[in-house]
Amino acid sequence: MLNEDIIDTMVRTAMDAIRNAYVEHGSMPVGACALTSDGTLYSGCSIDNASPKAYCTAEELAMYKAISDGKREFDAVAVIADTENPFVPAGTSLQLMSEFEVQDVIMANMEGDLEIVPLDELFPSGVKIRENRGLDEDIED
Repeated sequence: MLNEDIIDTMVRTAMDAIRNAYVEHGSMPVGACALTSDGTLYSGCSIDNASPKAYCTAEELAMYKAISDGKREFDAVAVIADTENPFVPAGTSLQLMSEFEVQDVIMANMEGDLEIVPLDELFPSGVKIRENRGLDEDIED
């Protein structure tokens, strides 16, 4: 369950990750933090590329790092950017979160504005892998 301390830690971790963002082609620096169900935090930053298909969002990178460590269950993902309102993740990132059944999305900006939304409310049409394949259990390698 998310509490104020966890939320604060996730937002600060995401804010720290912005420093590593690679935005040489004009994109906005974004930081993210993924919280796995076992309490492990993974950070990520946006990585720009001259080819739009090679761009990696901060939230995708944080989740990919966790997934590459064998994590498959996530409680929340926090994203932050220097925007007027709390930063809202892109559709491809929301789809990744949906596939891995992330519970909550913590959206923030550098001014301290924060919004926490259940993923199902933010992205109700997301396709979940278990539903798509008709599986009740996690997919094994």
